[in-house]
Order: sequence, then C-alpha cells, then structure tokens
Amino acid sequence: MTSSPTARAAAAAGGLALAGLGALAWASLVEVRWYTLREVTVPVLPAGQPDLRILHLSDLHLMPDQHRKVDWVRDLASLNPHLVIDTGDNWSHRESMGPLLRALEPHLAGPGAFVLGSNDYIAPVPKNPARYLLPDARRGTHAQHRELPWRELVSRMTSAGWVDLTNRRDVVEIDGRRIALVGTDDAHLDRDDYPAAGGPDDPRTGSEPVDLQLGVTHAPYRRVLQAMHDDGVDLMIAGHTHGGQLAVPLYGALVTNCDLDTSRAKGLSGWPGPRPDRTGGADSTWLHVSAGLGTSPYAPVRFACRPEATLLTLTAA
Repeated sequence: MTSSPTARAAAAAGGLALAGLGALAWASLVEVRWYTLREVTVPVLPAGQPDLRILHLSDLHLMPDQHRKVDWVRDLASLNPHLVIDTGDNWSHRESMGPLLRALEPHLAGPGAFVLGSNDYIAPVPKNPARYLLPDARRGTHAQHRELPWRELVSRMTSAGWVDLTNRRDVVEIDGRRIALVGTDDAHLDRDDYPAAGGPDDPRTGSEPVDLQLGVTHAPYRRVLQAMHDDGVDLMIAGHTHGGQLAVPLYGALVTNCDLDTSRAKGLSGWPGPRPDRTGGADSTWLHVSAGLGTSPYAPVRFACRPEATLLTLTAA
C-alpha cells in the first residue's frame, strides 16, 4: 500500500531527528574524548641539519575531573620531543591547577615555551553558540568573568625552566642548535603587542647565529601572523580555533573564532598563501594551527574534528 505524502514527510522528519540525536550523542559522548596524536613534517631546517621534534599542546581546557585527558597528555612524554610548545587555554576551572600540573609534569622536565590564551586568564561562561557565527564573537557579551590564578600558573611553568613568550623574545639551545623564539599575548583579548625586531633582546642580532626562529601565539589573528611573517619567522605555531570544533564532513570548519579563514582552522598551511612544501614558497611562512584537546565546559562537543596534540618533525628544507 502506498503511503501518503504526509506519512512520508513524517517518516523523513523522524529519520532526520534520529540522525540528529545520534550525531549529538557521538559528538558529546565519543568524539570529544577520542584524543589523537597527529604527526606533521615541516621542511624548514637549514640544509644538512638532523630532524627536530616539537610537541605542540594547545587548548586543554582542563576540568578537575578529566583524569583520562591528564593521563593521555602525560603519556605524550614518551615521544621524547626536543621541545614542547604550549599555545594556551590550559584550563577552564579554578580547581584545575593540580590536575594540569600533573598532566604537564613530565613535559616540564624538558625544554619548553608557552603563551597564554583567554581562558588561562578568565574562566569560560555560558554563551549562545550562535554567537560564534558572527564576524566577531567577542561582541555583545557582558558576562562577569571570573579570573583564574594565571600568575601562579606562569610561575610554575617558568620555575620549571619553560620560556614565557608573552609579548617577548628569547632563545633556547637544543641539540646543539640555537632557536630564536618570539611570541605574543592573547590577541583574542587584544593583549598582543608584537616585540620589535633588531633590539638587544632579539637573538638574531647577537654574535652567535640562530638556526631557526619560531613564532608562538594563542589566537592566530591575521595581524599577528602578518607581523611574524614580516619578521622572518620560519614557523608559526598557534591554537585557539579548536579546528572549528563542529565540522562538516568533506567540507571542514564553519568558524575559527577569529579572523583567520576556515581553510586554516587546523593543520599545516602557509601564510599568506597555501604552502604544501618548501619548493617555490620563499614568500610564504609555515603555519601550524592545532585543533586542541578540549572544549568549553558549556559546549562539550566535537564533530568531525577530533581533539588532538601534534608532533611536528622539522626536517631540512
């Protein structure tokens, strides 16, 4: 017997509703905890140099009860990276200091550098998710944010020997190489103030040459990326975007929560243009954006965008 158009429409609507519920269950119960390590090769070192491994951590947004995430991050130390770069938004709750330090403990024993993100300074608050579709998702919010103990976090990291790159330059010596570092504070909060080149704190002006310069920032706003590109940075490293967090299969991210285009929401690309390899790319700077490991506690979902950390293997160009 042939069903009526009304019955067919009702069946289709029911099917869409079930599919939507299934996708929501997957995004909130499975994928948001389905951590993955992504491995990326960047041909950026001077010719003849051995590989250099950088572990990129970002956007943990750690809550006190996320013990599995803590253990997963600790286990990444078994990769034995030469350097750890942390691009911020480490926590989302005042009681997360202990779990966060436990997660970072094996990494703090080795060389590292960091910048802070907006949610290192202030705890997240409930927001209308539709705001992220606006040209600037920061507008129109008047919520009373609660400050997190970020000064103590900075003290813990620097006391362990990690380099604070908040609007400053520095240098680290790793595996017989000098690596110049430059970083900014969080551009999402308009705290960025790019340090001038050529001054006494610029390692490139000293008598000893540098082998590589890395640029580190939390939110990859175009103004920061352009400043790093103009400064001659070899590789820029950022987070903040969550890879879009909710992506469309075969299409990708819908938003980046900054003015970066969605084609660069995560992964390796070039600035100001695409750069799949070094050949012919002298006018483009390598850019790596991490999709990060967490979410806001008020939007604990991911779809087609697994939470991640990245092992960057830098090779000779």
